[in-house]
Amino acid sequence: MAAISVCSSYWVISGLAMVLGAMVHRADARAFFVFGDSLVDSGNNNYLATTARADSPPYGIDYPTQQATGRFSNGLNIPDIISEHIGSESPLPYLSPELRNQRLLVGANFASAGIGILSDTGIQFINIIRMHSQLEYFQQYQQRVSALIGAEQAKRLVNQALVLITVGGNDFVNNYYLVPYSARSRQYDLPDYVKFLISEYRKLLLKLYYLGARRVLVTGTGALGCVPAELAMRSTNGGCSEELQRAAALYHAQLETMINDVNRKISSNVFIGANTHQMHTDFISNPQAYGFSTSKIACCGQGPYNGVGLCTILSDLCPNRELFAFWDSFHPSEKANRFIVQQMFTGSTQYMKPMNLSTILDLDSRS
Repeated sequence: MAAISVCSSYWVISGLAMVLGAMVHRADARAFFVFGDSLVDSGNNNYLATTARADSPPYGIDYPTQQATGRFSNGLNIPDIISEHIGSESPLPYLSPELRNQRLLVGANFASAGIGILSDTGIQFINIIRMHSQLEYFQQYQQRVSALIGAEQAKRLVNQALVLITVGGNDFVNNYYLVPYSARSRQYDLPDYVKFLISEYRKLLLKLYYLGARRVLVTGTGALGCVPAELAMRSTNGGCSEELQRAAALYHAQLETMINDVNRKISSNVFIGANTHQMHTDFISNPQAYGFSTSKIACCGQGPYNGVGLCTILSDLCPNRELFAFWDSFHPSEKANRFIVQQMFTGSTQYMKPMNLSTILDLDSRS
């Protein structure tokens, strides 16, 4: 009996060693962390009592499981497609009970639909994960990984990770322009509001750097005035809202300057600016060139441009999502997301500054 016990112990210890070895090996691979709003939320809001959810059909109609997952898309969202490019599993929502053990080492998605740079953005959605809470969860995540593979390996995993942050659009459409004479629009004129947003965003980026992020993809907003929801509310002749387009242009220009300033401050190209405003404008201004039949009408919705209300099982639903640049009143279709990610990886400095993701990954592989 003693011999059997010794043998059993040997195999238990060997098995544990193999599991821990696999975990350390996975820690050597590139993890992926995601912060932001509904453009990149992969399902955190499913676990919250909030109206900002995408957990029912027809969301997910083209997802591999054909199930609504909490992604504001007919299929894959931007983090999913980036994960495909870097050869990794898409990181799970941080609130998912499945995010444990080995899956922690892939990274995590902290994004939450409805949030903005400012803590008062999205107050109508009540229970969402605001940016300060997303960063607190990131600290908590690091403690969990340290307990799993040790503090040194955890620090290395975070330092070598790719990070995506997508935030800002809601600070305009769900705050400044949400209602006429909103509290923020009475407090600031538009140029000063943009300066305020950028100063607050700068604090978020420096906090990410302080928490160990060393490769951070920072996106701007899309073409805010051209999304179906804004066309339905503000367009009189089918044209984009000039005021919202002005806001997006001001924001992008100052975001680019701020990213350059922060990189100079830390003496490293940690933060990579993605001109998503231009990426969206490309397929909005010439949808046929990208294989779309329309960039004005959402695939799923109701009212003018299918831009009114939520996308639900009762909404008008297009039969061919490949022909629509927008899935719902605010969010691009999976096909449009693929064009955006392609520019992130291969785009010129018109789209990516100081360099695109393919160049970054190549440089990092040599270091």
